[in-house]
Amino acid sequence: MGTALLSRQVSAASGDYEAMLVNCIDPRFTTNSLQYMTTNGMRDRYSQFVIAGGPIGAVHQRFAPWHGTFWDNLDITAQLHSIKRVVALTHRDCGAAKHAFGDAAVATRQAETAAHAEALRIFSAEVRRRKPTLAVVAGIMDLNGTVDAVS
Repeated sequence: MGTALLSRQVSAASGDYEAMLVNCIDPRFTTNSLQYMTTNGMRDRYSQFVIAGGPIGAVHQRFAPWHGTFWDNLDITAQLHSIKRVVALTHRDCGAAKHAFGDAAVATRQAETAAHAEALRIFSAEVRRRKPTLAVVAGIMDLNGTVDAVS
């Protein structure tokens, strides 16, 4: 039994998976993020990195001490799981985004969209610079779970 369990643990540590999801710690979006990944054919085929602000936390200067941890995690995820893409989701009404961008940048839906889109573009460019073989799918999740794609 011990050998079978060990063998199962080793095979679970590596593999060929679709993606790494980067999203926010906000518990209002846990179920919606799972639904998004499932709808897009990635249920049980992705790793996940959860940090305040999601992709914003990985690139905004306000959270600079966290950046190395995210990029190190992406490196090991790509190595262990042979991922093909990074799914980067921010969300509306995000406290970390407000903390990073300031009140005015999230005061209206239009301003919030612009601030999130800019952070997602920076995040996407940095992923492509560091891991040119990975695709990036980026979007802003609404409170109802719908996602507006950002390219």
